[in-house]
Amino acid sequence: MKLLVSPRNRAEALEAIAGGADIIDVKNPKEGPLGANFPWVIKRIRELAPEKIEVSCTLGEIPNLPGSLSLAAFGAAATGVNYVKAGLSGLRTTKDAIYQMKGVTKAAKEYNPSIKVVVSGYADANRIETVEPFTVPYIAQQARADFAMIDTAIKDGKNLFDYLSKSQLEDFVDTAHSFDLKAALAGSLQKEDLPLILALGTDVAGLRGAACTFNDRVKGKITREKVQELANAIKEAKNFKITTLS
Repeated sequence: MKLLVSPRNRAEALEAIAGGADIIDVKNPKEGPLGANFPWVIKRIRELAPEKIEVSCTLGEIPNLPGSLSLAAFGAAATGVNYVKAGLSGLRTTKDAIYQMKGVTKAAKEYNPSIKVVVSGYADANRIETVEPFTVPYIAQQARADFAMIDTAIKDGKNLFDYLSKSQLEDFVDTAHSFDLKAALAGSLQKEDLPLILALGTDVAGLRGAACTFNDRVKGKITREKVQELANAIKEAKNFKITTLS
């Protein structure tokens, strides 16, 4: 399982890299859970990150505007990132979600065929009136994306497990894998959640708040010490799993 950490600027990106993050996911938390950052910020972070470190970026909280989101995806791909991530905020039907995400995938992969597209749904979908999270693997598969992800839309102290049970999340991961997709989980996760996230078979765990001072995703700042704690938690969980199986 890879550790994805979401910095908002160059300084935080350097801290995340020093702490051992596998994927640097550039975003702007002031604009929402998938708030988009400026293209020049994303490009500079891609340039400063070692080649072995993958870089991702979010496309913003764009509602049902397929043309706008496709254009954003093309621009994001031009920054040199390895992944582009788009959320399903504002999309109330599976049909609309598939149509919009097909445009994202087409735009990003026409610029760079090797880029990975992440489709993110929300565990608290009913709070923002968008498609249910369990439809995300199907949407991603139909859109020819690469990842199905669940996050939380409203950051108010609740996390992923306040909305979905272990068995529901396990079904999500298994369904994504059955569609030949990778599965990613996020949503105000804490260090203590990572062993279970790993045990579910998750491919990528996404965090920001837990990597920040004061555990605050908006006002706090990512530090290498916090990121290292998260990376170590994953390593320890992997080692325990290996020991148990052997």
